[in-house]
Amino acid sequence: MGRLGGFRYREIARRLKTFGFGFDRQAAGSHEIWFNPSTRRYTTIPNHPGDMPEGTLRAILRQAGIDPEAFLARP
Repeated sequence: MGRLGGFRYREIARRLKTFGFGFDRQAAGSHEIWFNPSTRRYTTIPNHPGDMPEGTLRAILRQAGIDPEAFLARP
């Protein structure tokens, strides 16, 4: 498991809030759309139980325009 492995939905949501993202709307099924008004970027987060796969978290961060190192540095 890489350094971005082992994060759960709640931890990812908490850290995204520190970057200015907030819940925007519900998408298909258990997915949520989050929006950052200052950067005008959207990202889609699956709200599933258990750990988020590392590749999925990398895709979320890419959509959000967040460097993985900056994400890991946030408490």
